[in-house]
Amino acid sequence: MADQHQDAKTISDGELQLVAFNIGSEEFGVEIMNVQEIIRMTSITKIPQAPDYIRGIINLRGRIIVVINLNVVLGMETKEQDENTRIIVANIGDTVMGFVVDSVSEVIRLPQKSVEPAPAVIADKIGTEYVMGVGKLDNRLLILLNLDKILGTKELHNIQSISTEAMETAAT
Repeated sequence: MADQHQDAKTISDGELQLVAFNIGSEEFGVEIMNVQEIIRMTSITKIPQAPDYIRGIINLRGRIIVVINLNVVLGMETKEQDENTRIIVANIGDTVMGFVVDSVSEVIRLPQKSVEPAPAVIADKIGTEYVMGVGKLDNRLLILLNLDKILGTKELHNIQSISTEAMETAAT
């Protein structure tokens, strides 16, 4: 029994479990532990004078959630919304928020040894603070993102303020 427990620990220590998604032609991955759920695109209420990276807010089962344009944060082209567009709902800090992505492909297990530091070209283009590395899986390359660091302190504060105001407005 102790050996089985040790084997399970070794497997979990040696692998990342990721949600793989696409923005444009690029494939990204985030650790599944950061993801609360993945939902189909829904009607998003725009917020006047919000920064470009904020798409708006949604009501998810009675909870108001700020939705982020992940392509804007990453400096990538915006694709027209279609039936594959999804919102990845995640808890960042103490705030639940959604990230719009072009599509979510799968949940994958990636051995730690298949992850390499991001090449300079990716780090320079996207930014190193939230790029955990590049994962190699068969013939695919996944840019691994750390959602906890994808937004700066200022952006996170803006989102928390919007969330608080939206909840207070909904309560009245």
